[in-house]
Amino acid sequence: MLHLTVMTSFSWAAASRPIISLAPMAGVTDASYRQLIKRIAPEVMVYSEFLSTDALRYGAKKTLRMMHFDPLLERPFIVQIFGKKPEHFVEAAKVVEQMGADGIDINMGCPAARVVSSSHGSALMKNPELAAELVASTASAVSIPVSVKTRLGWDSSENLIPFCEKLIAAGASALAVHGRTFMQKFHGEADYEPIYELKRRVQVPVIGNGDIRSGADAVAKLGNLDGVMIGRATFGNPWVMREIVDALLHGKTVPSTMTFAEKIPFIIQHCRFAVEQKGERRGMLEMRRHLASYVKGIPGAAELRAKLVRVESVAAVEDILGSIPL
Repeated sequence: MLHLTVMTSFSWAAASRPIISLAPMAGVTDASYRQLIKRIAPEVMVYSEFLSTDALRYGAKKTLRMMHFDPLLERPFIVQIFGKKPEHFVEAAKVVEQMGADGIDINMGCPAARVVSSSHGSALMKNPELAAELVASTASAVSIPVSVKTRLGWDSSENLIPFCEKLIAAGASALAVHGRTFMQKFHGEADYEPIYELKRRVQVPVIGNGDIRSGADAVAKLGNLDGVMIGRATFGNPWVMREIVDALLHGKTVPSTMTFAEKIPFIIQHCRFAVEQKGERRGMLEMRRHLASYVKGIPGAAELRAKLVRVESVAAVEDILGSIPL
């Protein structure tokens, strides 16, 4: 059964600039992680993990649970979806809107082999007609805005602008572009020049993504863009979002000086969020890799990781972190 949530009125055109967003990441940006990020930096816009339109179309309970969000903490909340069947996008979009999300984002950039082999994600860059049809089908089915996250292209940025112009004509009201091609995956340096040129050619908001690891990086890469999107750099270091917000919105470009002791309450809160939403067993199981990343670089990290990857309760995490000489 769907639990309907009252929507707020969200518009990409009216969103405060620069837009600072947390990239949708499979297995990472669940409700507990998004709520942690919003506690650290309330100004950040958050996205769901990417969700299958096929699963949403058929009411898969696991996928519907992945769309759970807290309307008091997480707005504006964007649900990212993926697939290749226009009719499934229509049905999935209606479900997302009914659940109270503020916007829908279509994944056209994931380079994972299992995704691309199914003609999803980055594969859509090779089929611009289908990509545009998916946008049009989604936009026509709902009243909330539809955006797209993509990459520079399949093996070059040559077709980025015509591809994105086709998406905009079909109804995309914002674009987020990762500064690498599909062929690059996550190798090499992200190239923002094609994204800057895209922004010079289109009227909708354009957000840049890739290689933003600090407030200084965000300032350097923003250029003429409407915002930035940060993904992998937050894993193990969600506090970087506060640094980026301070740099872009308040002109504070000094790197964060938070001590590990100051981070512990946030880590414990992350565990509590996970347990509240998924139960103790599953919540703590999924927290283990986060915990291992949180202690990276501190004295005795290897020994701490060995303990943290076996924790079964928030109390156990509190005991382990409380034993660290700070």
